Amino acid sequence: MRRPISDVARMSGVTARTLRHYDEIGLLRPAGTSTGGHRYYEEPQLLVLQQILVLRALGVGLPEIGRILSDQTDEVDALRSHLRRLLTERDRLDALADTVSRTITEVEQARKDGRPVTINRPENLFEGVQPSHYEANMRDFPELAEAVGRRAATMSRDDTEAAHRDRTARMIRLAELMAAGHPADAAPVQAEIDAQYRALTELRSVSADEYRGIGRACVDNDAWRGAYEAIAPGLASYQRDAIEAYATARLG
Repeated sequence: MRRPISDVARMSGVTARTLRHYDEIGLLRPAGTSTGGHRYYEEPQLLVLQQILVLRALGVGLPEIGRILSDQTDEVDALRSHLRRLLTERDRLDALADTVSRTITEVEQARKDGRPVTINRPENLFEGVQPSHYEANMRDFPELAEAVGRRAATMSRDDTEAAHRDRTARMIRLAELMAAGHPADAAPVQAEIDAQYRALTELRSVSADEYRGIGRACVDNDAWRGAYEAIAPGLASYQRDAIEAYATARLG
């Protein structure tokens, strides 16, 4: 059954622009084009798209996905491999939930006792969190995802883990500002958002509209929303609103 690109975009949750990008880089060719020049897809292409999106959700970059797709010979074997990855990811999320739960307990106990927060085992703050998951699921921002992938490829393990800890700390600071009652456009919140924006622009220029799109993705993208909500309920919307305020005030 032929499905136009608009239908495939709707059912998969990716944009038509992203599907066109996948075609341009040879990752997912459509089944053909109509007499009007519009791309259409059939079941084999939908199966490939499913694999692409599963791998993107697991934090695999587009170049590596291309290699995986070109190397695989059997669809069922490929799906079994993806299933193993998903089960591993489930275990990681379980570990992340335990990590956040322990942190909440320690912070609440410190507040109850009226003392500074003391983490018994600081390394446990990062259990279950992998650096790649901060770059994962950027399928709606393919050019930025490629820039992130290129940067990651040049980083040492120590550099990657240091950057990961910095990003994690930023998310926690933002959650603390939210818990303290600061509105999304407050100066300390905007300082955190500015740091995030500057980190992005080290990789590639980011327009106001694109940054707003990234902010909306914090809520609209299930994986991103889950990561923020694991830190604190409501953090995804808070991040979105803070980015919107920053883009309006600083980027025009």
